[in-house]
Amino acid sequence: MRDAFGAVQSVLVLGGASEIAQVTVQRMIREGHARQVVLAARHPDDLADEVAALTAAGAAEVETVAFDALDPAAHVAAIDGVFAADGDIDVVLIAFGVLGDQDAFEADPVAAAEAATVNYAGAVSSGLAAARGLRAQGHGSLVVLSSVAGERARRSNFVYGSSKAGLDAFAQGLSDSLVGTGVDVLIVRPGFVHTKMTEGLDPAPLSTTPEAVADAIIDGLARRKRIVWVPGALRWAFSGMRHLPTPLWRRVSADA
Repeated sequence: MRDAFGAVQSVLVLGGASEIAQVTVQRMIREGHARQVVLAARHPDDLADEVAALTAAGAAEVETVAFDALDPAAHVAAIDGVFAADGDIDVVLIAFGVLGDQDAFEADPVAAAEAATVNYAGAVSSGLAAARGLRAQGHGSLVVLSSVAGERARRSNFVYGSSKAGLDAFAQGLSDSLVGTGVDVLIVRPGFVHTKMTEGLDPAPLSTTPEAVADAIIDGLARRKRIVWVPGALRWAFSGMRHLPTPLWRRVSADA
């Protein structure tokens, strides 16, 4: 449970290897906002570096558990197990996702469907399971890493964009369903983030960093925000892009 000053004490990260999640949780710890961390990932034994970094930042306890984003059928048991074993969880961070390559997806529809399963179906099953656990304890926050790519799918990455559009719509609906329960949902819409996942790609305008996303998450949690854009200027940029005529949008988005 949050302490007397409202600071987060415990965090569950679904997608424990995420760079954005790692930076976010390290900052929470250093600022006195987290003591207990659970990292859930497909290969928990490979998280030694992440565990060491969080411990060095000052975490009192860092635990790793198995969680496969591509296996929605196993999500309820995995998340229920964390709530049962670790008790009170203040924040659940859904940080997993697959960017992939649009050309490869068009050549291999099965790979495209697997990416969509991770980005959308996996988030639906884990998000509902996490929300149920938070609702049962009567408080907590669910942080969902969405993307500006879901605002309007681009020709250059429409498989990824469409999966993020579904995720974003799901998170908004889940947020509405939890009003009055003591549980909040924070939807995070970053633009291009400089991480290992995007290494080698040409940065989009208004690109950002994991550190900036972490700052937005921590500020959003403190202010009980519903949606944050990173950077904030993307909110206004995409407000205009949503209303571009289709022929113009097709030209603009083909190589974006």
